[in-house]
Amino acid sequence: MNLKILKDTFTITALKSIPDLKRQPLIIFLIGMISSLPLYFLVIFGEQITLGLIGAMVSTVSFIGMNAAIQEMSWDRYVKIREMIVAMPVHPISYALGIALAPLILSIPSLIFFGTIALWLDALTLQSLLWTVIALILCWATVSSAGFLISTYLQKASTYTLNNLSNILGIALGFIPPVYYPEEILGNFSWISIIFPTSNAASLIRVYSGSLILPFEMVVVRWLVLIATTIVFAVITAAKARWREI
Repeated sequence: MNLKILKDTFTITALKSIPDLKRQPLIIFLIGMISSLPLYFLVIFGEQITLGLIGAMVSTVSFIGMNAAIQEMSWDRYVKIREMIVAMPVHPISYALGIALAPLILSIPSLIFFGTIALWLDALTLQSLLWTVIALILCWATVSSAGFLISTYLQKASTYTLNNLSNILGIALGFIPPVYYPEEILGNFSWISIIFPTSNAASLIRVYSGSLILPFEMVVVRWLVLIATTIVFAVITAAKARWREI
């Protein structure tokens, strides 16, 4: 059963990514465009671009996670693809993972681009790469799960409404919390960065790259919060999401 779920996941991932890549090869560059916009303003106003590069990586996985979860599911519901897939011997988890993984794979070139520049500018270190990847994956998983939960409970909302909602949530999670800017700016309210998976992941990456100093206990707490948030949203989504039309 587990092997079938895995096989179906890869099948749906290919179904959702390969056709788009063939129709629009430039999509691999367009995915990172939104996340790179704040970098231009950082350069113009003479601010540190190093923090912005980490923010761009986190914002990319967050934005595609939220957009894939809401927009893809709403579009599939509109054209009845979701009902066809779920009605077949395909587990809903395979469907959810498949449509979430597709844009993540397409975003890898953008992530590599931002990561390479970050390494060049010493915003990241070779030692921090593994922790960076782990933090990005957990952030992506958390936001994707939250997006799936939202989309499946908004059955009566139009595709237009859901698309706008996903864009607003994706931009809000990436731009409002301390993702592109240091959490130290918030002063006594810097604890807010722990609440959001995007800012929490960005701060953890900064810790391992050396641009943020936190006590070891606080680093452990942040990891526990990020992991717990991922697990909670994944379990709630798997248990409560409404996969078929009501």
